[in-house]
Amino acid sequence: MHSSLGRIGTLLAAPIVALGLVTAGLTIGATSAFAEVFCGSHSVDGAIWTEYTQTPGVQRSLGCPTTDELGTPDGVGRFQAYDNGSIYWTPDTGAHAVWGAIRQHWADLGWERGYLGYPLTDEITNPDGYGVRQQFQGGTIYWSQYSGAHAVHGLTGWWWGQNGYESGFYGYPTSDEYNEENVGGDEDNNTGVRQNFQAGRYILYSGGQSNAFESCHTACIGYGGITNTKWVKKTEVYMNLADQNKRSTHVTPTDAAFASTSNSDTASSDSADDWKQVWSNTLMFPHATQGEMHSTYEQLYCHASYSYPNGSGGHRGGPTWDLEAWHYDMVPYDASKALQTGCNWGE
Repeated sequence: MHSSLGRIGTLLAAPIVALGLVTAGLTIGATSAFAEVFCGSHSVDGAIWTEYTQTPGVQRSLGCPTTDELGTPDGVGRFQAYDNGSIYWTPDTGAHAVWGAIRQHWADLGWERGYLGYPLTDEITNPDGYGVRQQFQGGTIYWSQYSGAHAVHGLTGWWWGQNGYESGFYGYPTSDEYNEENVGGDEDNNTGVRQNFQAGRYILYSGGQSNAFESCHTACIGYGGITNTKWVKKTEVYMNLADQNKRSTHVTPTDAAFASTSNSDTASSDSADDWKQVWSNTLMFPHATQGEMHSTYEQLYCHASYSYPNGSGGHRGGPTWDLEAWHYDMVPYDASKALQTGCNWGE
């Protein structure tokens, strides 16, 4: 149940939920192989009876039935409510219990008619022994005591899974995916989605825009981390999904970094420490080559050296230091060319 393929398959399943619901056909009941009355007057039948009585922990967690078996509003499945949760069944997904914070979050997202669809599993304890998850047709809801219950799906879920799920770099989700500005570019209309994780880390997606960073002219995946070190507020990395050679890093400097060019203790005079701060809470792009690291490092040094005010209320190079990983062509470093091109000498 905890295979990477199984998790990723579920996380990427969102586009097929509607198809599954449309092709399910006629509404039929959870076939009554057994029927029994529990704790009062409500009968528990068939596959729902099997889930309720044969799956360890379900009967104890749900308590007594409070309704008979009912049809779901979408006309596809069946469900039965209990003191502390419900059991849902369809011909394609089988019968699974939902309760607690995961059930409440599923309800907030529209029950089975939301993008998650029907449950595919019961609640599963995560390998860390700390949190739990439940897989649905369109994604997975994760819960831990300190992060709460949040759904993960799509490309965000894929990237999170590539980096170890809840046991990896990002930890547990601390929000659902939400719409955000300045994703893939500096403009407010550079819109995309963002999902937050533990330790100030987050994952981004943009469908691509012509006025965005070059790596996000078409669809891109991104990720970042809140740094709040001496010279770096946050670092974001973007990778173009069609051309993964288009990878760039975007550093948001602190006020101290912008002011440092006139002081002896500067980001450019200690570029090694500046580089460490850039990556202190963000992963470098995967399998970075020496050329990519060289390009990124030299542009960071250039931006730190020329971060003085531009005379119109901003700073030379803009509000972020944009470090394209494909600009290999200035070896050795040429200060006059760097200044002339605004640290974008490959363009």
